[in-house]
Amino acid sequence: MNPASSQPVDKGLAASIASACQAWQSGDPCVPCALAAGADPSGLPQVASRRVKRRQPLYLEGDPFVSIYAVRTGTFKSAFCTLDAHEQVTGFQVAGEVLGLDGLGHGRHATSAIALEDSEVVALPYAVSAQGRPGELQRILPGLLGRELVRSQKLAVLLSAMGAEQRLASFLLNLSRRMETRGYSASQFNLRMTRSEIGSYLGLKVETVSRAFSAMQRRGMLEVSGRHVWLLDRPALLRLFDTAAARQRAALPGVRHG
Repeated sequence: MNPASSQPVDKGLAASIASACQAWQSGDPCVPCALAAGADPSGLPQVASRRVKRRQPLYLEGDPFVSIYAVRTGTFKSAFCTLDAHEQVTGFQVAGEVLGLDGLGHGRHATSAIALEDSEVVALPYAVSAQGRPGELQRILPGLLGRELVRSQKLAVLLSAMGAEQRLASFLLNLSRRMETRGYSASQFNLRMTRSEIGSYLGLKVETVSRAFSAMQRRGMLEVSGRHVWLLDRPALLRLFDTAAARQRAALPGVRHG
């Protein structure tokens, strides 16, 4: 049995959750909001609300791809199992963001989605209309896929030139921006993910992540208590990130500087 519990909801849920989802990325609406904003009702998929308990999967690597999910509340991680049986985290998703796009290519999910706290998602079935025409979900997919591709490319390029502290600063600033976009505090928040999960995502050992947190705390950039983080000096964090980004740009061939 799937550990995530489901309950059918009315199609009007797409509109009713707009205020809860808010902006999902850079001011753009999340999937249900996009569907609710002028979508053709005949093309609106039958959505369902699903609750997932902390540390339980929404879906597992290899599961058949049937839906795309918009996170309504909570936090998820996406991860896959490497050949040597280690977990590789590929991303974290918060309220208003999307899960499940990894299943589009081969009809099965390439990663698992695990709730990092008690969470709720809206499931949008991926299917053509009864008349064989693409539905509203299919019409907005190119934009969603494009954003995901840009996110992945930026992460790969930036991390290739960053040290541990720069990677952690980039991660925290990104998370801060996403929290702020959703109406939460940009300067203090709880990290729902473990140090090990952060390290897996950033390509760092857990000990290195802990040392980076400690070093940045000693310099007054942030304060950490358990999983609660206060960003005390955002300009310093930005300078740390910008220095690494500038170094990476300088190393690119054919780029003019100054």
